[in-house]
Order: sequence, then C-alpha cells, then structure tokens
Amino acid sequence: MSNLQGKVAIVTGSAMGLGASVALKLAERGANIVINYSKSEKEAAETVAAVKALGVDAIMVQADVSEDADCRRLAEAAYEKWSRIDILVNNAGSTKFADHANLDALQADDFLWIYKINVVSAYQMIRACAPAMKEAGKGKVVNISSVAGVMGIGSSVAYAASKGALNTMTLSLARSLAPEIRVNAVCPGFIGTRWFLDRFGADKFAAIQKGQEQSTPLGRAGTPEDIAESVVFFCDEGGEHITGETLITDAGMHLGYAPLTAR
Repeated sequence: MSNLQGKVAIVTGSAMGLGASVALKLAERGANIVINYSKSEKEAAETVAAVKALGVDAIMVQADVSEDADCRRLAEAAYEKWSRIDILVNNAGSTKFADHANLDALQADDFLWIYKINVVSAYQMIRACAPAMKEAGKGKVVNISSVAGVMGIGSSVAYAASKGALNTMTLSLARSLAPEIRVNAVCPGFIGTRWFLDRFGADKFAAIQKGQEQSTPLGRAGTPEDIAESVVFFCDEGGEHITGETLITDAGMHLGYAPLTAR
C-alpha cells in the first residue's frame, strides 16, 4: 500500500500541464488533491473529475498564489475539507522569453514579476501550509524548479535567476523546517506540455522534441509524467530520508547541454 493513502496534497497551478500530471500521479497513490487554478476554470474542473475517477476526493480552488491572502485561503480550504495538509507541490510559475545576450530585453519589472511568481509564491504557500504539516508531525514540500536555475540557461536571465533563488530557498527551508517538514526541489529540463505547443506551434514544438531526443544522453524528450514521477518519489517511497535536495530530471541534458535555436 502506498504511503499516500488518505493524505492531502495541494498542487499549485494544477489545472493542466505539469501540475495536472503531478496531481493525477499523487491521486493514483491514494492522496486527496486540491487543484489550484488562476484562470483556467474549465481545465481545473476537468482535472478534478479525472482525479475523482481514480477513487480519491478532490476540490478546486481559484487562487492567485502571488498574493499572500490567496495562499492562506488555499491552505485553509484544504484544512477545512480534510483537517490536514500533508503535501505541497509548488508548481505555479511564469517566465518571459528574452535572449540572454540582449540586456535590453528585460527590465526591473520583469525580474520582480517573475521572482514574485517563481519564488515568493512558493515561500508564501509553504508558510501557509507549515502549521498544518507540523500539527500532523510530518509534511512534504516539493518545489518545481528548473535545470535553468542550475546551469544559467532557459527562457531568460530573469527566469534562470528566479529558479536559482528557488533552489537556494529549498536548502534554507529544508534546514529550518526539519525535522517535521521535508523540502526538496525537482529541476526539469524540457517538458513536452501544451504550454510549449501553444507558444511555439506544432512544427517548432516537434523540432524541439526531436532536438532533445538527439542531444540528450538518454535520447528522449521529457514528458509531464516523467517529472510527476520524480515529485512522487520525494512524497512517497524512497524519499523519507531526503531533504534539501535538488533533483535534476532532464534525460541527462545537463551533462552536455547544447542550446536549441527553437528556444
């Protein structure tokens, strides 16, 4: 039996894409799920239905996790429903595409906004959930970071810097919230989600996937399900003795990264 039977998990930004895949993987292991969305209400409802079809319970909560009051309301909704919070997956994130060499492509407001979504929101969510986790005597936090924060690559300098900050915050909070709460981060490379497809179009999306298959040591492009499995590892079996870890999940791309013109 999974260690997650009857547990409660909040996954931010989980209406679709990676967040939805994480929610479904946790549900498969028996966890009840809080689906969070900002604007995608229809997709959130569909994900709730998919979670419930797996035999567990789920609720959907509209919340802008860049706002502290919304983070607290999201945590309160979970606690009011189940009287516990066991898992928090900080998946919500944002970026702005800008050539790293073009220093005029980003302004201070871009950095502040991306940092607010990618770092401050995670901090606020952890703060909101920590009391319930400590009350239960055990909690698990997984921050969805990026290989960009390790290697200084990705959609923009601001994005890479924000994920680097998220990785550092993971270390800080893993130390300060122990022993009751474990805090880890997953650092994906490319993930083949609808977000990429909508951003680049079908032809360029296919080119990116092919490039990943040709350039990564494992010869494959990442899927949301791949990353979801890494998240579950930290939340379920195998993860009980781990905290403060940043797990790169990128088919080995970081071993010999070659920039893709499609990015």
